[in-house]
This record gives sequence, C-alpha cells and structure tokens, in this order.
Amino acid sequence: MAGAIIENMSTKKLCIVGGILLVFQIIAFLVGGLIGENAEVSMDVSLAYRDDMFAEWTEMAHERVPRKLKCTFTSPKTPEHEGRYYECDVLPFMEIGSVAHKYYLLNIRLPVNEKKKINVGIGEIKDIRLVGIHQNGGFTKVWFAMKTFLTPSIFIIMVWYWRRITMMSRPPVLLEKVIFALGISMTFINIPVEWFSIGFDWTWMLLFGDIRQGIFYAMLLSFWIIFCGEHMMDQHERNHIAGYWKQVGPIAVGSFCLFIFDMCERGVQLTNPFYSIWTTDVGTELAMAFIIVAGICLCLYFLFLCFMVFQVFRNISGKQSSLPAMSKVRRLHYEGLIFRFKFLMLITLACAAMTVIFFIVSQVTEGHWKWGGVTVQVSSAFFTGIYGMWNLYVFALMFLYAPSHKNYGEDQSNGDLGVHSGEELQLTTTITHVDGPTEIYKLTRKEAQE
Repeated sequence: MAGAIIENMSTKKLCIVGGILLVFQIIAFLVGGLIGENAEVSMDVSLAYRDDMFAEWTEMAHERVPRKLKCTFTSPKTPEHEGRYYECDVLPFMEIGSVAHKYYLLNIRLPVNEKKKINVGIGEIKDIRLVGIHQNGGFTKVWFAMKTFLTPSIFIIMVWYWRRITMMSRPPVLLEKVIFALGISMTFINIPVEWFSIGFDWTWMLLFGDIRQGIFYAMLLSFWIIFCGEHMMDQHERNHIAGYWKQVGPIAVGSFCLFIFDMCERGVQLTNPFYSIWTTDVGTELAMAFIIVAGICLCLYFLFLCFMVFQVFRNISGKQSSLPAMSKVRRLHYEGLIFRFKFLMLITLACAAMTVIFFIVSQVTEGHWKWGGVTVQVSSAFFTGIYGMWNLYVFALMFLYAPSHKNYGEDQSNGDLGVHSGEELQLTTTITHVDGPTEIYKLTRKEAQE
C-alpha cells in the first residue's frame, strides 16, 4: 500500500487515535497529583472582627481546611543533626477582598483524630509563621490619587472625542467606534470605587477589579487587531466587525476562560476566604498550566501583532512609490503623515510589549528586585507604570484621531497642494474625509486613488 498510515487512515479513526493520545497525556499530568503521597495537615480556622476594643468579636468565617505539606530536611541526616526541624514550603492560607474593620482575630487549631487519621504522621509542629501581603499606605495614596485624577481626564477627552465625531456629516467608521469603546473601557477601569472600600465591607472588590481589568484587556487586544487590520484591507472589507471574527473570537474566548478561572477561586472566596485553588496538587498543576498557556498565547498574539504591523508598513511602502510623481509640497505632506503614522504604530508595539510583560510578571511573581542595596517594588512600579501608560495611550488616540477643525479644500485634495499667502498648511492627520477617518486610512486601502 502506498503512503503512510496518516495518509490512508480514515478521518474518524484518526480522530479516535488522537483522542486516546490526548487522554493519556492528561493522565500523565494528573497522575502525580492523584497518586503522589504527601503529608497533609488539617486546620480548624476561624476569622472574626470588631471595630471597638471593648466590643464582642463577630465571626466572619469558620472552616476546616486541609493543606498539603511539602517539607525538606536541609541538613545531612546524621546523628549529630538529630533534633533539627524540617523546613516546609509556604502554604496559601486566606485572602480577603477588603479590610474595612479596625481589628481582626485569627484562630488556628490543629485537631488530632487517630481514627479518622487527621493530623497523624506529620510529626511535631513547633511553630507556624504567617506572611501577610497587603497594600501599604503609601501605595494606597498614590493609587487613589492616580485614579481620582485620571477618571475625569479620560472621561472629558472621551466626551469631546465623540462629540466631534457626531458633528461629522458621515456616520462614524469602525475604527472610530472601536477607539470610543476603548475609551469607555478605560473609564470603567479608572472609576475610583476603591474609595468606598474605606467605609464599606465590600469583599467582592478584588473580583470586581479583575473583571474590570479583564474587560479592558479584551478591548485593548481587540483594538490593536482592528487598528492594524483597517489599514490593510480594501474598501469593501474594511469597516465591518464581522471581518475580524477569526482574530477577535479567540480573544473573547480567552477572556471568558480567564473569567471562569478567576471565579473558581475568588468567586468562592466571597463566602470562604480560606479557599484556594492552589491547596491541592491537581489544582496547582491546573492553575500553573492555565497561567503558562495564557502567557504563551499572549506571546503568540504579540508576534502576530508584529506581523500585522509589518504588513501595514509594507502596504504603506507600496503606496509611497507614487509620491515622487507629486509636487514637492504634496509629497512632503504625505511623507509627514506616513512618518507620524509609523511612529504611532511603533508606540503601539511598545505598549503591547509592556502589556504582555506586565501580565506575565504579575501572574508569576509577587515581590521586589534588590539591586545595589536599593529595593525596587516590582509590583508597585509595574502596576502604576503600566496603568499610567494605558491612560496616556488611550488619551493620545482619542486626541489624535478626533476630527480636525482644519482641512484641505477640495482643489487641494485632488490636485497639487499649493501654499498661498495667508493660508496655513495643515500637516496633521485630518478626519474630515468622507470615506475614512484619516488620510493614511484612505491612502492604505488597496483601491486608493492617487
């Protein structure tokens, strides 16, 4: 028989073989967590609060939580080291969304039940060290101040931008709508609802913050795809959101998966702050796999975005071949527009790269760099830096892509541009064209008329 099995096997049988191999691959990942034996400690924990030194404690949560112990003996197992203790890995304990009360009480018990084999065979526990990670006062002031200042700034520029769009004689095109939607998502993430957490015990603040950030991520990633695509497609394909379903669809699916992953942990923590998906081997493996896959997908997205930017640059370079035939003034005008657009695309790539790095770093590590005795808070620096970069980028887009109050006359747009006395030559991108938002937008279409 000519050919290999992969060429001659029927599609149905090939799918069955692929499915069997996939099942065995999943088993290979899970077998360690399901079969591997680790010591387990069971804790009876409760959390209470009060706002006055003489008031009664009010219980917030009370749970029996198991935790897997992963301990190592750092010294050689010789008689002279007898009596030393094992060093155990850090265990996730609890997470609460707000600290609206003045005093909290944490009670930890280690009950022993030999019949049920609870806390049996784990050795003698001498001490328990608790590490707390919280938002300090200095960062809280900076964060609240940034949000309070940026919220009206973005909202005002967004209203101004859309007002100028609606003043046009033509309906808004897809690119203008997407920029406006990006401004809405930026305003949504800017609203300083954290001020209310000072006086209200809103335990859902962390989950709400993740949802807001996820919506903005999805909108930002979709915008970059549409922004590049609108400068590559011909006049019949552009200005239709349905033309981007192959690119925007996976972004929507990925964002929904991240939402489900977040609900599996922080959604449960609304009622049980001691719950964590990282407490079991299987949960840890799945969570790590999810984060790794998300990081890989974002890196692939960035490479695809670089490819799209390259395609846009190549498309513009093809249009530049007609510039030498124009008059000097008109040629300089279009060269200036092309330079500005290329610079904006490079800024977009830099913003995308920083966003990808921020997502990966924020998911993988929580800590700080120490260099030369100076402590730099990576989480704080990245958080405020990337947040400020997003706002500046969105502000710049809405400002630069708003309709200009200056435009060329009809004789200047269709003929050679001449500079007459008392006439100002406007070399910025104008949004007064009938068939598109900018001259570059019009120039890059495949059917552009020179």
